[in-house]
Amino acid sequence: MSMAEQNEATNPPQVPNYPPTSAYPARRSYKRWIFVASFVVLAVAGAFLFHYLSGFESTDDAQVDVHLYPVSARISGYTQKVNVEDNQWVEAGSTLVEIDPKDYEVALARAQATLDTSEAAAKSSNIDVPISSVDTSSQLKFTSSDIKNAEAVIQAAEKQAAAAHARVLEAQAENVKTQDDVTRYRLLLAKEEVPKQVYDHAYAAAATDVAAIAAAEADEAAAQQAVQEAHSRLTEAEAHYEDAQAGPQRVASTRAKALSAMADVHQKRAAVEQAQLNLGYTKIFAPVSGEVTKKVVVGLNVEPGEQMLTVVPLDQVWITANFKETQLKHMRVGQKAKIDLDSNGRTYRGHVDSIAGATGPIFSLLPPENATGNYVKIVQRVPVKIVLEPGENQDHQLRPGMNVEAKVYLR
Repeated sequence: MSMAEQNEATNPPQVPNYPPTSAYPARRSYKRWIFVASFVVLAVAGAFLFHYLSGFESTDDAQVDVHLYPVSARISGYTQKVNVEDNQWVEAGSTLVEIDPKDYEVALARAQATLDTSEAAAKSSNIDVPISSVDTSSQLKFTSSDIKNAEAVIQAAEKQAAAAHARVLEAQAENVKTQDDVTRYRLLLAKEEVPKQVYDHAYAAAATDVAAIAAAEADEAAAQQAVQEAHSRLTEAEAHYEDAQAGPQRVASTRAKALSAMADVHQKRAAVEQAQLNLGYTKIFAPVSGEVTKKVVVGLNVEPGEQMLTVVPLDQVWITANFKETQLKHMRVGQKAKIDLDSNGRTYRGHVDSIAGATGPIFSLLPPENATGNYVKIVQRVPVKIVLEPGENQDHQLRPGMNVEAKVYLR
């Protein structure tokens, strides 16, 4: 017997203890169910993950923005007082800087004095206008009446002059007769054919006629003088009438002077208002509530438009998030948003306020020009404005320029 046979006889081969044939299908079924369950769990988790990830869009290209309020001087002057310090919180309407008001107080007093003088002159001019109007109308009435009276006087004087001339002629004719009688009676008296009494009577009658002629000529001269005086009064009345007719022009000139005086009053009153405004501009007030930065110092001479400080209204900050254009497909105004701040790790609530009308590069100094032969499509970013919910930034931790991560929930 060989050694192999002896060993086989001494140590018979051991047969493996396999499980019964019926146990194998059950083990394979158990593994299959584990695989199916794992697949289902992974599928559900993937679905939930996809649903969650597709429910929002996020970006870390976002920062805090605010409208800065630069405060500048509206007048020139010497800065005599600064009531705030850097990074100090101020309320809207509080006095920030005071400019020396002395020069503007003097300018206001001078403008007020000039206005008082102009008002007095305008008052006098306005009084002269109705007086001139009344004088002109009354003068026209009086001169017209004077002309009629002068014409009537001339007619009466001319009639009296004609009558006086007729009496002169009559007296002269009577004188010729009496003179002839005197000559005839003198000859007869020399011949003693008539009594001397008749001659004396004729001589007396002749002398009377000579006196009558003198009286008639005097009356005629007086009548002619009356005619000339009547003509002078007529000429004077006509001159007064012409002067009265020029009265409306004088009234218009007086009224124009009054209007000019009133315009001067308005101009001086505007100068007073401007002086009052300039005096008010010596105190510079905070336009909004916020923190003060970059303030001026006492003793600085400022000019109009020169910036003196800046007010940062931390209560009015918002978030500018630059989303890719591929992220805006389902983004709408009013959707909820969350803001993660890097400096304190806090999350702020907000909502989409608006979406910019153009991409960011369009507003750059040199906008890109894609009308070239070698065009490469680059995904652009569009600024989206996100405003915070009320009370989210009460501690003023959000400062303009800070980087944040914005997340907008699409559903």
